[in-house]
Amino acid sequence: MKTWTASLAALLLAAAPAAAQDATLYRGGPIVTMDGDAPQTVEAVVTRGERIAFAGPEAEARAIAGPDAAIHDLAGATMLPGFIDAHSHFTVATMSAGGLDLRDPALPAVADIPGLQGAIRGHIARQAPPPERWITVWQFDQEALAEQRYITRAELDAVAPDHPLVVLHVSLHGAVANSAALKAAGIDEATPAPPGGMMLRDEAGRLNGVLLEKAMFLLIAKMPQPTPDQKLAALDAAQARYFAEGYTHAQDGATQPADIAFLTSPAARERLKIDLALLPFSPGLDALLADPDIEFGAYEGHVKLQGIKFVLDGSVQARTGYFTRDYARGSPEGHHPWHGEPVLSEEEFIAQAKQAHARGWQLFVHANGDAAIDMAIRGFDTLGIAAAADRRPIVIHSQFQRRDQLPAYARIGVGPAYFSNHAWYWADIHRSNFPAEVVDFISPLRSARAAGLTPSNHSDYSVTPLDTRFMLWTSMARVSPTGVVSGADERIDAYAALQALTTGPAWQIFEEDRKGRIKTGLLADFAILDRNPLTTAVDDIKTIRVVETIKEGRSVWKAAD
Repeated sequence: MKTWTASLAALLLAAAPAAAQDATLYRGGPIVTMDGDAPQTVEAVVTRGERIAFAGPEAEARAIAGPDAAIHDLAGATMLPGFIDAHSHFTVATMSAGGLDLRDPALPAVADIPGLQGAIRGHIARQAPPPERWITVWQFDQEALAEQRYITRAELDAVAPDHPLVVLHVSLHGAVANSAALKAAGIDEATPAPPGGMMLRDEAGRLNGVLLEKAMFLLIAKMPQPTPDQKLAALDAAQARYFAEGYTHAQDGATQPADIAFLTSPAARERLKIDLALLPFSPGLDALLADPDIEFGAYEGHVKLQGIKFVLDGSVQARTGYFTRDYARGSPEGHHPWHGEPVLSEEEFIAQAKQAHARGWQLFVHANGDAAIDMAIRGFDTLGIAAAADRRPIVIHSQFQRRDQLPAYARIGVGPAYFSNHAWYWADIHRSNFPAEVVDFISPLRSARAAGLTPSNHSDYSVTPLDTRFMLWTSMARVSPTGVVSGADERIDAYAALQALTTGPAWQIFEEDRKGRIKTGLLADFAILDRNPLTTAVDDIKTIRVVETIKEGRSVWKAAD
């Protein structure tokens, strides 16, 4: 006798039009459904069109699929639900083409300021750009240099006196500009730093080119944008980057008005294959509120407006995160004492969030330091948000959360979007500023789950690379390049790590009944890996390869043989 699920699947197939009955049967390897609190596998999955028609025993699957079904033999590979990007900057993937990526493995590693200058010179020589063309350098991290300081305006002028040159900090919370770029942006010695921004100066009191937080936006606003044709071409490449990591859903974590217009345009919607959630940046809130017909939470093709993004503080590795304790190394300007400051005042945040909340729009709040997290909690409480209302505000990063803030998250119904890659990339730097017990609680995935929360994990691309298996590993190992484990008690097992890439982010965007699991009726979104993370040693997790990515029943990326 067939199970109820199998009978339902057969009914769905029988009721479908003949042209829609084409089925695909997946079998021949572990299929991890992610459906439930403990690992479950099935022998086979049947898909019809964009949906899963059945998941269960292979004999029943073959009967349901029918004799004409296409067979997708996994050949021992492991199939999981497609990975869901909980937070990154998709538009960066459409903008970075043509710039100098300091993490490009094809280029020599940059270890000091002269090496950085040499890399920029080499890039200019290869590109041979006309003098008026802007040059953009990505992934600058002063902490990775021997000098452990920002490159300066004068040092950039020595490399490119004629081209506007911008070196973007890896955190995306700061930039260094040469004189030509400052001039093109209309920034001079008399330009005041905006509230929530810093414009660093040299010993003579002259701008040294370093612009942090809101001051950076004075520069970014003047940088030229790609043409629509260039953006469309970059869109295909951006999707391929995400598909190659097993992602079937991406997020743009601070979408500007021009990018909203482009990504929701008919031309872009026609090209999009990946599901894409946009988080309009709060400085554009007034224009959104003025449009009575704008809709959040509903897809047009593969793109939707998900919620409003607020930035409360900066980046901890750039020492602009907002804390209740001081940074041992002081401010980026060398001032002591320094515990950071908010980018957006609490009054502004609450006033703006109140308007978005009243429209029913989901709130996404960037908060790294514990003082910024306190601001978020007070803001949610002021708005009267409680877990029972199921509004699911998301605190992005929640990086340096205190243990006493977890019950407040549970009471409000916050979804913490954690960032376990920090344990590898910057935990050693964080230890130069804060006590070990503070650093050991970054991205507390285990404690959050114990508190009844539904966390996710993210790359914050381009802050760290798109690499889903590396994210699994950092959440399980929590180790730094020097071998220091940041919070052994916060390490999670492989299944919990996978939940933070599937069911966790699906819940956070109200799509838990649409994606994130392999279950009848859900989207046929799959990531196929060469090994099963549940049975792979922790140290080998990061070497697992993505074999193929399936989006709504169609192969959208396949590894080269």
